Amino acid sequence: MVFDSSLRKDLARNFVATVVVLVTIVMTILLIRTLGQASRGSINPSEVLLIMGFSLLSQLTTVLALSLFISVIATFSRMYSESEMVIWFSSGQSTATFVRPLLRFAWPVLMAITLLALFAWPWSNQQIQDLQRRYDKRGDVERVAPGRFQESAGGKRVFFIDKDSPDQSTGTNVFIASQDKGYETTTTARQGRIEWRGNDRFLTLERGEQWLSEPDKGRSRWTQFEHYDLLVDPRIIQDNPVMASRQIPTMALLDNLTPVNQGELSWRLGLGLCALNFCLLALPLSAVNPRRGRSYQFALALLVFVLYYNFVNIGQNWVSQSRFGLLPWLLILHGGVFACTLLWLVIRQQQWSWRNLWPQRLSGAA
Repeated sequence: MVFDSSLRKDLARNFVATVVVLVTIVMTILLIRTLGQASRGSINPSEVLLIMGFSLLSQLTTVLALSLFISVIATFSRMYSESEMVIWFSSGQSTATFVRPLLRFAWPVLMAITLLALFAWPWSNQQIQDLQRRYDKRGDVERVAPGRFQESAGGKRVFFIDKDSPDQSTGTNVFIASQDKGYETTTTARQGRIEWRGNDRFLTLERGEQWLSEPDKGRSRWTQFEHYDLLVDPRIIQDNPVMASRQIPTMALLDNLTPVNQGELSWRLGLGLCALNFCLLALPLSAVNPRRGRSYQFALALLVFVLYYNFVNIGQNWVSQSRFGLLPWLLILHGGVFACTLLWLVIRQQQWSWRNLWPQRLSGAA
């Protein structure tokens, strides 16, 4: 009882600390990335925190899996380095006896990772796409903040608009600078408004001037106008765009087992299996000589984590390209890692090593 409670208490303490640190790092990275997207006009600046929250939710599976892996390694490597494991081994405990309290601690985290991968991951990606698509439907006049320059059309057009009108599709004191097919155009107008004509969006300007120049040929033209229509966005915006596989709910993937959907399923199911294997793999991986530092163990653990996750991503591509089936790939990758982990645990349990086996073979041969 004391053995289980003390071990789980140490695991919980390290796990919470690791989650806090990793979530802080991920939130900082997501905040910088989301602010960059907002400054480029890809997302609505007023929805930065909302999109960042959905992005963090989609990354929680990786954060929790890595936190669980690090917390187990940190706990057991400390016990090895402080000779606490020697005390437990002397009292009759073995390496295998640590598996049960470890799984008792880890199963809620493993369940959360699996549920997040199967349900929260596609939902959060779908919410982000809906927010971006809703913002894309807004006109360039609607996107521009008052008194601020805003790029559009891939950086080929710059807007500056004063919005003193309650109508979100209307602006005053319009300034537009654009480049297209070797021409540089500067347009100013007293007022502008967005109008839809079919699937095309036009900016209708009133009482303005336009300066058109062709730098390569040194020609220019200046005109005044009372009414001018500018095609803002000729794209056809679909009301029901085709969803990527990462945005499709898991049940919908199971109903339509195309190679691409099977690849996405292999990735989602693989996250939960990865977390389980990481939890077990950390037990033999954390064994450290008390005379040596623990930095080697953490470096090796990071390498194992990166390699394993890269194989999960590679497997998703291979399954999507029909190089492997869904179940065979899950069995090969995750089943293989699980078998190797069990073998490593047996080696630690029996205290096998090449140093012990090699002299025995030589003496037996003699």
